Amino acid sequence: MTRLLFLILFCCAMSCHPQGITSAPPVPGPEQLVVVRSADDASTQAVLQRYEKKGKNWKPRGRAIAVTIGRSGLAWGRGLHAAQPGLQKREGDGKSPSGVFRFGKIFGYAPATEVSFKMPYVQADEALECVDDPQSKYYNSLVDNKLVQKDWNSSEFMRRTDHQYKWGATVEHNTSPMQPAGGSCIFFHIWKEPGAPTSGCTAMTEQDLVTLLHWLDAGKSPILLQVTEAEYPAYRQQFGLPE
Repeated sequence: MTRLLFLILFCCAMSCHPQGITSAPPVPGPEQLVVVRSADDASTQAVLQRYEKKGKNWKPRGRAIAVTIGRSGLAWGRGLHAAQPGLQKREGDGKSPSGVFRFGKIFGYAPATEVSFKMPYVQADEALECVDDPQSKYYNSLVDNKLVQKDWNSSEFMRRTDHQYKWGATVEHNTSPMQPAGGSCIFFHIWKEPGAPTSGCTAMTEQDLVTLLHWLDAGKSPILLQVTEAEYPAYRQQFGLPE
């Protein structure tokens, strides 16, 4: 895919202007980029680096940090990137999604009145669930179980008894359009313990995660690039990232 086509894809994916008013300036492209690189598609360990766009150039922000990914490694997900050949992410496969994705809401155990993020925030209280039942119309969605009629047999309660969802961010994988059983409930969250793989999310220390969450800015259209080292050079060239 050429760089021009890639930029067109982002423009369309980010809804340049819902009313179609041609005199309005276009919505800018992504100005924040989180890059997660693993050694190969079977690895459960990876490295994360933040980048911010200044003019035409991407500049690294902060240090590279260690993160963990799915217990079964990586498989291609459904996001802003073009469809790729090879192993595809499926529900329950223990793999994290490869590709390019938007970030969605930040979540946490704290009430909204006690946080100051630059992204939409939802409190992970006892009523908040992420539905992972492919038969549900709420599949791959965060729902308040007090506000909807339950039609699912499987979900993840976001208010856990441990610290892993104390803070987190949703990754918009398999959302537009949603494919049943294409994989659900993909988050950035706190790892269970150093080096512990996940069920398909990306995890790290609480300190590193909180730094990342406070840096993310909805006004800068942050996106995630999560790939193997072998896949990275093509995306590095498309984004114009430094070596």
